[in-house]
Amino acid sequence: MTFLCLASYFKGNRFLERLKAEGHTVYLLTVESALHENWARAACADVFAVHNFHDRRGLINAVAYLMRSRKIDRIVALDDFDVEVGAHLREHFRMTDTGPGDSQARYFRDKLAMRVKAREVGVRIPDFCSLVNDDDLRAFLARVAGPWLIKPRSEASAAGIRKLHTPDEVWKRVDELGDERSCALIEQMVPGDLYHVDSLTANGRVVFAEVNAYWRPLLDVYQGGGIYATRTYPRDRPEVAVLRACNAQVLEGFGLGWGASHTEFMRAHADGQVYFIETSARVGGANTAEMVEHATGVNLWSEWAELEICRGTSDYALPPLEQRFGGVVTSLARQERPDTSGFTDPEIVYRLDMKHHIGFVVAADTPQRVEELLTRYMDRIARDFHAALPPQDKVGS
Repeated sequence: MTFLCLASYFKGNRFLERLKAEGHTVYLLTVESALHENWARAACADVFAVHNFHDRRGLINAVAYLMRSRKIDRIVALDDFDVEVGAHLREHFRMTDTGPGDSQARYFRDKLAMRVKAREVGVRIPDFCSLVNDDDLRAFLARVAGPWLIKPRSEASAAGIRKLHTPDEVWKRVDELGDERSCALIEQMVPGDLYHVDSLTANGRVVFAEVNAYWRPLLDVYQGGGIYATRTYPRDRPEVAVLRACNAQVLEGFGLGWGASHTEFMRAHADGQVYFIETSARVGGANTAEMVEHATGVNLWSEWAELEICRGTSDYALPPLEQRFGGVVTSLARQERPDTSGFTDPEIVYRLDMKHHIGFVVAADTPQRVEELLTRYMDRIARDFHAALPPQDKVGS
C-alpha cells in the first residue's frame, strides 16, 4: 500500500519506519517550517512541504497534484492539529472507508463535540455549555457553581484555557473573544488528580491501554510555569480498572475504530468519581511514547502504523507486554543546551535533545523507584535549570 502521512510538527519517525519495514510506500507531507527537521527520510519515497495546512483549498490542490502520478491508499494525520486536515482530505478524495471523515474527526479534536458525544454515550463529564447563546450561558452560570474554565474548542494541552471565578469575569472573557466566542466553551472546573490513558484500538475495540498519572494537572503546569512530569500508575491500584473501563467507553462510543489515542480523565477530589476531560486520535506528546515503550515494550507509533496496515482485517496482534514502570520529567531551561552529564542513574533511558529544554525518560522495575527519581530530578531541575514563560493562548511550534 501507499501511505500519505501528514505532519505539521516534527514527530512520528517510528511510524514512518514501521511502514517502510513492512514493505509499504511512504510519502510525507509537512509544512515548510518543519521541512528542515530530522525526518526519517530513508523511510520515505519522497518528502513534500506546503506553506501551511490552514489553506484547505491549496492543500487539496497540492495533494491532488501528487495523486495524478501516485495512487494513495491511506491518508494518516500524525499530529493532533492535523486530524481534521486528514479527515477533510479523506472526504474530498472519498477515502472515508480508510479513516474518519469530517464529522467523526471532530470527536477527537473539538472539545465541544467531545462533550456532546460523551453525554450521548453516557460518559461522566463536567457540566458544560457552548458560548454561542447568551441566554444559555446565563442559565449555566446560574445553575453551575464556579470556578469555571473557558476553553478553546480546538487547541491542544492547556493552551488558551482561562480559569474564572465570577460571572463578571466570564462575561468579560466572552466579550474579549468577540466573534471567536463560538470557537470556545465553558465548563465547571473539577479539581482532582489528572490521568492519561494511552491506547491502541483495533477493529473497534481497545486492545491496549496504559494508565498514567500526571504529577500535577496540566493547567497548573502550563499557567503556573512549573515542571511537567508523568509516570505509570501502579497497575494493581483499583483506579486502573475504572480508568480503563472509562477509556474503552469513550473510544468505542466515539467510534475510533483503528489507531492510537491519548485520553485524559480527572478523578475529582470532591466525590472520587472519574470525569472525562478530552481525547485524541494520535500518540501523546512530551515523550509519552518513550515512557510507555520502556514500561511495556509497546511503541505506540510503531504499533499505530501496524494498525493502519491491518485496518479492515483481523490480522493485528499486540506484541508481548512487559510489566515495568516509566516516568517523564520535562522543563524549559535557562541554558540553550543544558549540560545533563550530572544525571547518571542507569534508569535513564532517554534524554531530551531540544534547545532550551531539559528532560528525561526513566524506567524501573518498581513504581517507587520511578517516583524517587522524578522527585529528585524535579528538585534539581527547579534549582539549576528551570525557566518559565507566560502562558500562550495557542500552541506554537
